Amino acid sequence: MRRTRLLGTAAALTIGALSLAACGTNNNSTTSGAASAPATSGTTASAAAFDCATGSLTASGSTAQSNAMSQWVKAYQQNCAGSTINYQGGGSGKGVTDFTAGTTDFAGSDFPLSATEMTAASARCGTGNQAIDLPMVPGPIAVGYNLPGVTALNLSADTIAKIFSGTIKTWDDAAIKADNPGVTLPSLGIQTFHRSDGSGTTFNFTRYLENDAPTAWTYKHDKTWTAPGGQGSKGTAGIAQGVKSTPGGIGYMELSFATQSSIPYAKVGNAQGKFVSLTTANVVNFLSKATITGTGKDLALSFDYTNPDTNAYPAVLVTYEIVCQAGNKSTALPLVKSFMNYLAGSGQALLEPNDYVALPDNIKAKVQSAIAALA
Repeated sequence: MRRTRLLGTAAALTIGALSLAACGTNNNSTTSGAASAPATSGTTASAAAFDCATGSLTASGSTAQSNAMSQWVKAYQQNCAGSTINYQGGGSGKGVTDFTAGTTDFAGSDFPLSATEMTAASARCGTGNQAIDLPMVPGPIAVGYNLPGVTALNLSADTIAKIFSGTIKTWDDAAIKADNPGVTLPSLGIQTFHRSDGSGTTFNFTRYLENDAPTAWTYKHDKTWTAPGGQGSKGTAGIAQGVKSTPGGIGYMELSFATQSSIPYAKVGNAQGKFVSLTTANVVNFLSKATITGTGKDLALSFDYTNPDTNAYPAVLVTYEIVCQAGNKSTALPLVKSFMNYLAGSGQALLEPNDYVALPDNIKAKVQSAIAALA
């Protein structure tokens, strides 16, 4: 099967039908620099009540969540008159840097703040205040490929690691053949694509390889790509474009970018050596074992790569919205709280129709509690 579509899109409704309780009249302002809406334009009409706020916010960071953010911004602005939210991508690294410098109101990052980053980001929030990670957008990382004549592909974690480290150089390599018995593989050179910018997608993809292919992947997980070779591309969209236009190409990308560009993606191997399809249920199987490791209102998560569920899809990221727990600008705070409350509430219904996964209920409740306490 060429593509495994995430479940739940059939009941999607258009944004024009979205009714956000307690919001004002439509506002035609749009976000500058946000990614274009994905081909799947579905949303949902169910909405929890929340208070709209006026003003403007600026944010940057994760490109993995750009497709979700463009839908959220559009829906919020259309239903909350007088609000403007400008979300620029640029990658998780840029998002953290911009937030720490005080040039944005919040950041999107596909990795939680490190201890060093937390200290610097918290200093931006003011003496005695803390920056916090709010998990908001769970999403699977697809291993997309361009292999003429091949419509289904299995790739073990070891094989993926060897492809992206340059050890496996052609598509008819014995290791790829062993993963795909009975499949005719072309004698075609492999061209890998990776992020050239600081990226949480890179962070989570290499963390998957580090944990599930520890022998084949000898590089530590990081937000910057450290393996030799391959083609660097800026942003997730750059990787998708590179794979799409290059026979023999392969790259890692957030799922919505693969489906937007009609790029097929592989079943990937997990810690148990099983090939796992990318489906909502299989992503949830993996996320269900995540634990909160942050302190206080910081909700940084840790993934369990030893997950014994053989149907757990292991290449997963969660995008965090990074905000000040306290010390927010008084002019921005009402809109920050209102928008975040929407994202963690009725906005979660936009995720699955757009190739993401909604937060598990227990984590969502903690996120909503942290947002209520923002000051």
